[in-house]
Amino acid sequence: MIAQAAITPPVWNNLNASLPSKYTIMHASLSTKTNSAEYLLSSCADAAVEPLTNADQDEALEFLGTRSLHTAFLSGLIRDNGILGSNNRGTFYCYRNNLREIEGVALIGHAILMETVTNRAVRAFAERAQSFKVAHMIMCEEEQIDKFWSFYAKNGQEMRRACRQLVFELRWPAEISNPVTTLRLAKSDDLGLLIPVHAELARQESGVDPREVDESGFTERYARRIRQGRTWILIENGQLLFKAEIVSETLETTYIEGIWVNPSVRRQGFGRSCMSQLARMLLWRTRSLCLVANDENEAARAFFRQAGYHARGVYDTIFLR
Repeated sequence: MIAQAAITPPVWNNLNASLPSKYTIMHASLSTKTNSAEYLLSSCADAAVEPLTNADQDEALEFLGTRSLHTAFLSGLIRDNGILGSNNRGTFYCYRNNLREIEGVALIGHAILMETVTNRAVRAFAERAQSFKVAHMIMCEEEQIDKFWSFYAKNGQEMRRACRQLVFELRWPAEISNPVTTLRLAKSDDLGLLIPVHAELARQESGVDPREVDESGFTERYARRIRQGRTWILIENGQLLFKAEIVSETLETTYIEGIWVNPSVRRQGFGRSCMSQLARMLLWRTRSLCLVANDENEAARAFFRQAGYHARGVYDTIFLR
């Protein structure tokens, strides 16, 4: 039986909200500007896309922190790897207006991801991305993807596949079910059980098995995640029953992916208990948990709602040739 958690939320959840940063104010201001006003602000010779440097890290994180739920992945990469780290699998760029304020941050590489506050920034990133010809995917919020694609498609890579994801979020108070005391962090010895499952999840989503493209790279990246203490698993009698991956973690939001429940224990409340246990452990060090589910996967959407998650947004993904 599920009961609402009686656990007191972490102390920082009750702190007064901090004063808005200049980027919080700018985000609200630019969202109400007319197109002509935005053009005047952004179209002079000084407005440009430029690679971010390590010196820009704090400013980039401040900009991304304005909407932490939607930028958890980008912020997490910067915190984990730095601006210039090779594990980002791409280059971080910013778009600055003539006042040298950031209007957008993008990662252009294996994945093309962005956070912007103006259409000019979307267009500038799309044009820059056209010069990178081996991207795997583009992922943007629903209202941005059409804009980006209209600028990118003519000279960019061809679309191979498209899908839509819902963003789900969980905050305190969380619901609790029976404790799952055997849920633990993965170890290097577990790699052989985990790689086939994680590769199959990637294939189902993108249509490509990452082992066929770069098996050693895929295995090493997954092994690194295990070394970072980001993979939670439950194994019984040598059989993997549950796994979940922490992709990025900030004080504001922890982004989870790769959630899998063994078919032999599905529809028995087992997966929900594991998700509840994971939430109890993670929500002591972050304000919210977020994850995405394919819009066509009704079972996954229902599972996350039953686990207490609420839909917060819609993203579109384009997989590229």
